[in-house]
Amino acid sequence: MVDYALQRRALLAGVAAGRVPTAEACDAGAYLLSAASHHGRPTARTCPVCHREPLTEVLWIFGERLGAAAGSARSADEISRLADAISEFTVHVVEVCRGCRWNHLVQSYVLGTDDASGGGRRRRRTATT
Repeated sequence: MVDYALQRRALLAGVAAGRVPTAEACDAGAYLLSAASHHGRPTARTCPVCHREPLTEVLWIFGERLGAAAGSARSADEISRLADAISEFTVHVVEVCRGCRWNHLVQSYVLGTDDASGGGRRRRRTATT
């Protein structure tokens, strides 16, 4: 698992110090906001920028073996089913504030089966950046 907490902390420090414009940090596009509404899972964490809205986590999947599903947001249930059927793909967890449009990659990890045929044991391993 790759955790992006240090990058997040640095970006938020830059916003607080005025080195990074808020508009640059709060730039979630329409597709990401829509994915947050339809596929996101709410968190108990409040937005670190506007301090008003709860954050939503969106799970994005990437991988050659996913076909048309690659590069799309999916629910945790869908990802679990894919992990049992696909040999390897990467999941990116993005936090989103639907109020001020803050968004940041929180972590990434690899899921899938052990074998290329797709019927093996499920695994989770560290993703490379």
